[in-house]
Amino acid sequence: MKYLVLIPDGMADEKIEALGNRTPMEAANKPMMNALAKKSLVGTVSNVPEGMVPESDTANMAILSFDPKVYSKGRSPLEAVSMGIEMKSDETAYRCNVVTLTDDGDYDDKIILDHSADEITTAEADELIKALEEKLGNEYRRFYTGVSYRHCLIWKNGNDKYDFMRPHDILGKRIGEYLPKKENGGEEFYRLMRESFDILNHHPVNEARRARGLKPANSAWLWSPGKKPQLPNFREKWGLDAAVISAVDLIKGIGLCAGMKSIDVEGATGNVHTNYDGKANAAINAFRDGCDYVYVHVEGPDECGHRAELENKVLSVELIDQKILKPVYDYLVSCGEDFRIMVLPDHPTPVRLRTHTILPVPFMIYDSAKEWDGVENFCEESAEAKQNYIENGYSLMEKLIK
Repeated sequence: MKYLVLIPDGMADEKIEALGNRTPMEAANKPMMNALAKKSLVGTVSNVPEGMVPESDTANMAILSFDPKVYSKGRSPLEAVSMGIEMKSDETAYRCNVVTLTDDGDYDDKIILDHSADEITTAEADELIKALEEKLGNEYRRFYTGVSYRHCLIWKNGNDKYDFMRPHDILGKRIGEYLPKKENGGEEFYRLMRESFDILNHHPVNEARRARGLKPANSAWLWSPGKKPQLPNFREKWGLDAAVISAVDLIKGIGLCAGMKSIDVEGATGNVHTNYDGKANAAINAFRDGCDYVYVHVEGPDECGHRAELENKVLSVELIDQKILKPVYDYLVSCGEDFRIMVLPDHPTPVRLRTHTILPVPFMIYDSAKEWDGVENFCEESAEAKQNYIENGYSLMEKLIK
């Protein structure tokens, strides 16, 4: 038996008037998902436990069968693992976004315009992170380049409990009330972020971006601290040789911590303009190379939700259906072996809100050897109507495997 798990990150949404009172998922032309959904087990699932922040680390950990309340240590240390950083027990990892703030006024009065700095390229961001390391790095803290706007700070004896604000939750707002506070033990974090603006705002990379009409990545934003993570071994738990395919360090880190093979795809960007064909080919090759279970994560719908790009969110769902799900399905059929496919977003990322929510998401499980009474159009409303609700996302794997 082969298993494909396809995660269109943040695909779930709200009904939108501009789409005829449909959700992006409902409006998208996705013939492959809908064809499989007619014969699939369909329902809804809560991947983020009540009381936890609806972040991708929590949700994807649950989908992979690991209870987030037990194993979640923050997303940053998982990203550090995927970047090859060997964390020590006394070190804390922090996500270090490079974000776009307005130029005018004191630091506290600036407005956050973009959590991704127009989805800055990794090559440009690398120069900025190196500048931060040169000016702000020392024997206790080090900056590491990740992908696009997502980077990592490792801090010896750093506070791993500080409750930072997530930058994508405050787009368009004055940052002062959301910055780390001295009275809460955040003085060092505040100072670093403020100093980062002076280092980055007129950096040659950002001046060149302004000249091209792009937003500058003119400040660091710290969040999601955590210590070195530990997850159960996926193969030991399920008896399956597994691989993860993602452009996002966080998802790679979860897979690596669980002993899964992480497969990089050239041209995979983490946004709507990614290498869909490459991800499909990587999944097919993973099955050919002996993997029983392949987890394909696609960040595009989530980024479109954060950026309030409605048309691109619909497009990303359509491209995932056409360029990833269909070719991998066709390959699995050609093998002549029974297989199962599970498709679900990890969490909703509504275009209206531009951030994640904790609401349940639709899921479908297709079995080549069995037919269920599924739905005509795989979307939020049709899945909810099946009244097949799974409260704990970490138990969903049981339905897929057993």
